Amino acid sequence: MTSTLRRAGGFAVVGTLALAAPSLGTAAFAPFAAVALLAAFVIDDGPLFELFARPGDRKDGRLNGLAGFSLAATGLALLATVPRVAMPLTVFVAAVLILAYGNLGARLVDTRVDDEFLHAAGFVAVGLLAGTLGQVTVANMTGEPMVLARFIFIAALGALVAALLRSVLFERDDPLVMLSVGLALWGVDWLAGPITPAQTGVSLAMTVALGYAAFALGTASVAGMITGVLLLLIAVVFGGFGWAVVLASFFGIGALATKFRYDRKAERGVAEENEGARGTGNVLGNSAVSLLAVVGFATMETFGYTFGSNLFVVAFAGSVAAAMSDTLSSEIGGLFDNPRLITSLKRVPPGTDGAVTWQGELAGAVGSAFVAGSAYVLLPLPGTTAAVAVLVGGVIGMTIDSLLGATVEGAGLGNQAVNFLMTLGGALGAAVVWIPL
Repeated sequence: MTSTLRRAGGFAVVGTLALAAPSLGTAAFAPFAAVALLAAFVIDDGPLFELFARPGDRKDGRLNGLAGFSLAATGLALLATVPRVAMPLTVFVAAVLILAYGNLGARLVDTRVDDEFLHAAGFVAVGLLAGTLGQVTVANMTGEPMVLARFIFIAALGALVAALLRSVLFERDDPLVMLSVGLALWGVDWLAGPITPAQTGVSLAMTVALGYAAFALGTASVAGMITGVLLLLIAVVFGGFGWAVVLASFFGIGALATKFRYDRKAERGVAEENEGARGTGNVLGNSAVSLLAVVGFATMETFGYTFGSNLFVVAFAGSVAAAMSDTLSSEIGGLFDNPRLITSLKRVPPGTDGAVTWQGELAGAVGSAFVAGSAYVLLPLPGTTAAVAVLVGGVIGMTIDSLLGATVEGAGLGNQAVNFLMTLGGALGAAVVWIPL
């Protein structure tokens, strides 16, 4: 057994202390606080030190990693026992166990194969199992309703958030990962409505299948794949299957458009980097606005504001239409000659930021129309006028992207920021067009 695997096992044992929370009540923080004190000020040598020490800990002569992990769990435990606004104990336990056992699952995979995708899969699978069992255990101890479908969904969401953060942060940042997962799951638990077994089963099957296909086909990196799957799950829990299908249509069609005649686009200097594999930044740049919109929709539904709900549905569809329109415009338009700069209509070399072709503009308009039609069928859009607004919003977003590319991209804004502003423009454009209609 390697030292990293033993260390992960030790952290998993410490994380299991969270299961004592229902019995300890307001003292749920005490075991973790005690471990943090021992790690920071007492244990500086011997078998326990060797078990938990990370490379940097040996240099400092102190178990900083274990202390940070335990302090993060202490903070979540305190939040779980604050009167009136207390985080559910199931969420607290899930957040701690997902990280502790997710790391163990990843290390188990590492001992057998060196593969980034399988590493992430091991983290998510073991973290999901541990988070689910932890919630079930707490429900049994406290007499809370046993809502297994909800527990699985919460654990899956937490495991994906943790895996994503672990893929972009360092091991020493585990306290930040744990706190982020706990707060994210707390928000989801508060906003999400009832989650049925069918919703859990179908959504997990759909997201796993699409995520694996994206990675296997090389259309997304591991982090990009996790991000996309996470966004689909959030769309399901806050909106419904229709929302996830609309978002997935962009991921799928956009990925295929990126791969379409990739070698030819590479020769012309207009191809996406990394052989077209989208990373986390690209996925979030194109989908962050839609994520905010679906969460806004759930919030409006919770408080019963119909107009607000309708507005966020239109904004969601408009942001996806903009992302689809812009992707098809650039990926298809980049294959044609004689592009012109959108601000002056002068001919420029292929690949110039802000350059457009009429073929690309047509492809973008078709993409926007496709999303508008899909949204009309699958989303609770408030009438055909909303579908028209979504189509227009998509074209507006595509145009904003070209304008920003011709003026400030590269000098003041990166590609991800431009993508975010483009989808925001699509969402706001669709909403502004819809309101008077």
